[in-house]
Amino acid sequence: MLQLTGLSKRFGAVVALDGCSFVVAPGRMLGFLGPNGAGKTTAMRSIFGLVALDSGDVSWRGEPIDDRTRRTFGYMPEQRGLYPRMKVRDQLEYLGELHGMKASAARKATDHWLEEFGLTDRAQDRLEQLSHGNQQRIQLAAALVFDPDLLVLDEPFSGLDPLGVQSLGSVLKRQAAAGKTVVFSSHQLDLVEDLCDDVAIINEGQIVLSGEVNDIKQRAHQRRVELHVAGSDGSWVPDSRLIASSSVQGERVVLVVDQTFPIEELVSLAARSGQVTHVSFEAPSLSEVFLEVVGR
Repeated sequence: MLQLTGLSKRFGAVVALDGCSFVVAPGRMLGFLGPNGAGKTTAMRSIFGLVALDSGDVSWRGEPIDDRTRRTFGYMPEQRGLYPRMKVRDQLEYLGELHGMKASAARKATDHWLEEFGLTDRAQDRLEQLSHGNQQRIQLAAALVFDPDLLVLDEPFSGLDPLGVQSLGSVLKRQAAAGKTVVFSSHQLDLVEDLCDDVAIINEGQIVLSGEVNDIKQRAHQRRVELHVAGSDGSWVPDSRLIASSSVQGERVVLVVDQTFPIEELVSLAARSGQVTHVSFEAPSLSEVFLEVVGR
């Protein structure tokens, strides 16, 4: 179990972390969310001792993290850190050995991950010769090659096409299913909602919401309402402070409303402008929860 407790860090007048705390259990995938500058990268770097905290503790399996323990962690930084002119195979094997693997084991693991990401035929290329998406794949392979117990990934899906996102997501799901602890940050909240068991949302250095994805959605103060009204252009939608947002797409209207809003009133208003053919009332999406707790 990875536990961050009361992390605080200032960079001059800037407060990067202000009592940041959350826990990630083995076999779970946590999406670490927040707006730019909220403290995500600083918190992640603290796990690896790359940030000298002003206060707070980071522990793994109930113990303080030392250099030996960190060698069992896989890290994918936001600013990618591989060697651009080094051949892909040589680089992965080197990183495996650097984490304590025997040369033969590092070669075998390198072959596995090159095949997993469809890059066996690029093994002798320099990293800089690969596309951005393939460099992303090699960066993830570098974090996985030594079979880490913990994966910490900072914006791993950035710049990937849909096929790359699907492939990487499948890899992370399998890692969590194998009992590994997985933490990644992302601005792609729909993707986080699909992949993750848990989320932690940070804003201005503080965790403002954390827990299981489904539980967080059910506890939200808002609800998502969708109505289809034949022959209507959505002009029936009332102006109310209880409506946080509205989207009109032809006859389809999607509203995010306060959970106290009387839905019967909405349906009645819609019915006056046309035939109501569909109504749904459900928990908001993770994106809508994020906007609610972080602010628009």
